[in-house]
Amino acid sequence: MIRIRNISSQRAQGGNRLPPDHRIYLYAGDVATSTRPVVLCTLLGSCVAVCLYDPVLRGGGMNHILLPGSSLDSDSSRYGVNAMELLINDLMKKGGDRRRFVAKAFGGANVLPGLKTALIGDMNSSFVRGFLEVEGIPLVAERMGGTSGINVHFSTGTGEALIRAVDGSRLPKIVRAESTYWRSHIDDARRSGEITLF
Repeated sequence: MIRIRNISSQRAQGGNRLPPDHRIYLYAGDVATSTRPVVLCTLLGSCVAVCLYDPVLRGGGMNHILLPGSSLDSDSSRYGVNAMELLINDLMKKGGDRRRFVAKAFGGANVLPGLKTALIGDMNSSFVRGFLEVEGIPLVAERMGGTSGINVHFSTGTGEALIRAVDGSRLPKIVRAESTYWRSHIDDARRSGEITLF
């Protein structure tokens, strides 16, 4: 299911000092764009969020990527290629010009030690860097890797991002959620042959 949040009609003032109702929270598979000043927020472990900003439009967006690569199901916005295409296309529909886009990327921590595969955080980070390079979108800031979860707050009005490390009490919640998402989706994808991991 595509979960694009259409928030361009919301009224908001200011940057990161917006009231709570102008903070939009994204979860795995979510994509949100806005030409109004709102703050997009997400909590990341091994997942990666890419924030795109058009400085002329003064609009931007964010996705929350669970897995690298792509799915044959075009509605599967939890996969990297699908999530990136949805983010780029939705921002362009709102008047953005991809030649002006700049990107910031966050997450990709290795917080899932129990998995017997390549480290998901590293795979997600490598995917994002490669995708942006191929598409010619400058990656102007990043905080990817490590072993700690982070909170991301991205202002669509200014393109600024605020990153906070997650305290130890929240890490088990991230690990449980991402392990459940990852195992269920990778198992489904392998059975159906609908995933390409970079």
